[in-house]
Amino acid sequence: MQLTSVHPLFAAEAKGVDLRRSLADAEITAIVAAIDRFGVLVFRGQHLTDQQQVDFSERLGPVAFTRQMDRPGHRLRIDPKVGDISNLDADGEVMMGENRRRLDALANRLWHTDHSFRRTPATYSLLSAHAVPSSGGETEFADMRAAYDALPASKQAALAPLVAVHSIETSRAAIGFTDFTAEERAALPAARQPLVRTHPGSGRKSLYLAAHAGAIEGIPTPEGRMLLLDLTEHATQPQLVYRHTWNAGDLVIWDNRCTMHRGRDFDPTERRDMRRTTVSEVAPLLPQTEIS
Repeated sequence: MQLTSVHPLFAAEAKGVDLRRSLADAEITAIVAAIDRFGVLVFRGQHLTDQQQVDFSERLGPVAFTRQMDRPGHRLRIDPKVGDISNLDADGEVMMGENRRRLDALANRLWHTDHSFRRTPATYSLLSAHAVPSSGGETEFADMRAAYDALPASKQAALAPLVAVHSIETSRAAIGFTDFTAEERAALPAARQPLVRTHPGSGRKSLYLAAHAGAIEGIPTPEGRMLLLDLTEHATQPQLVYRHTWNAGDLVIWDNRCTMHRGRDFDPTERRDMRRTTVSEVAPLLPQTEIS
C-alpha cells in the first residue's frame, strides 16, 4: 500500500490495495495504522458491492445496523448493515419535496461525527460512491486532533473533564426537522460523550464534537451550547479541513474518534448514491445511567 498525503495535516490517498478481495491480516493491520496516522483514507476506483463493503468493514470491527431500521414500516433499498446515504427512495427514484427521509438527511450537511448520538458510538465510517452528481456533493473533513492542538493549554485543561450530551433530535432540530415517532425516540435515547478523547491508536488527544451535541453537563444550556458552537467554529477553520471530490467507485474511510465531517450541496434532481458502513465501539465510552 502506497500512501500520499492530500492535506498538510491529515488525510491520505491509498493505492495498491484491492478492497474487493479478502485481505491478509497484515494488510488490515497496515490499513488501521494508516487510519491512526491520517484519520481519513481515500481509496479510488474500488467499485465495491454492498457485500464486499460489509465484509471489509467487519474486518475492522462490529458493523452497526442503519438507523433506518428504527423506523417502523420503512422499506429499505439496500442491505440493513449499509446506510443509504443517497437521495433515492426504496424504488431507486430521486426523492423530492416533502419526502421524510430526504428532509431528515439534510442534517448531514451539518458538521458531525457519526453515531455520537448512540450510547456506543462509532469508530470508523466507510462511504462508497455508486453514483455522483455532475458537480457538488463533496464531503468535507475536519482534523479534530489539530483543532485540539491549536487550543491554548489553559483551554485544553478546562475542557478535559467536560461531558456533552448528544442526541439525534438535537441535530435534526437545528434544521427544523422534528418528525420523530415515539418508537424512534425510544430506540435512540440521548448519550453522554467526553468532550476530549485520547485516540487509542495514535495517543493523540482530539475534540469530540458533533451537531448532535446540545448540552454540556454542569453548565447552563445557553452557555454550554455557545461553547460547543465556538469549538466547532474553531475546529472547522479552512486550514483544518480537507474537501473530498467524489468519483464513482471511491471508498473513503474516516475515524470518527478524531474527525468531523459534513456533506455539501448538489443539484437535488441528480442522482447521488452513497452507501456507508459504520464500525462501532464495543462499549459506551462513559456510564449512561444518568441519561433519561
